Amino acid sequence: MEINENIMIDEDKIKQAVRLMLEGIGEDPEREGLIGTPDRIARMCGEIFAGMDEDPAKQLSRTFEASGTDMIVEKDIPFYSMCEHHFMPFFGQAYVGYIPKKRVVGLSKLARTVETYARRPQIQEQMTGQIADAVYENLDCEGVIVVLKAEHMCMSMRGVKKGGTKTVTVAKRGIFEKEHELEERFFRLLEV
Repeated sequence: MEINENIMIDEDKIKQAVRLMLEGIGEDPEREGLIGTPDRIARMCGEIFAGMDEDPAKQLSRTFEASGTDMIVEKDIPFYSMCEHHFMPFFGQAYVGYIPKKRVVGLSKLARTVETYARRPQIQEQMTGQIADAVYENLDCEGVIVVLKAEHMCMSMRGVKKGGTKTVTVAKRGIFEKEHELEERFFRLLEV
């Protein structure tokens, strides 16, 4: 086993599985264009599943005092993930808003939290809630709202084959669950 980008993966098992898959679809794993494919896919798995062993609480642990701060919104955060149902990519943008009490987190930490959850076999609905829970539980904030908008290749390339279709998911915690005008204000800020 090798450590690859903070995740323990068994590269040999992945290589064996890729060889079997290639044989299963009628390909020759020894063909010139495919000889290195099992190795490349094993290395790729270390990169795209690097969030498996990451703790988002670590990303959100360093905060800074900030008085008089209202809503903070980070938008258009790109993400790439793998659907756990078909092992095909889904990708899009994340939008995270929160209302701090007295402390704020560095803006890059919100993007890193999104990436931590995206780099796991995942479904969008679950990922949206996980990001919201991580921010709400690790920042002492009044509330958080998370929106993910993504295209799923399992729907674009196969099955119904409707490329360009976007799925939007929303998760709200704290004050955003009770005060709908805050949610409306968040969505207006996304248009800015």
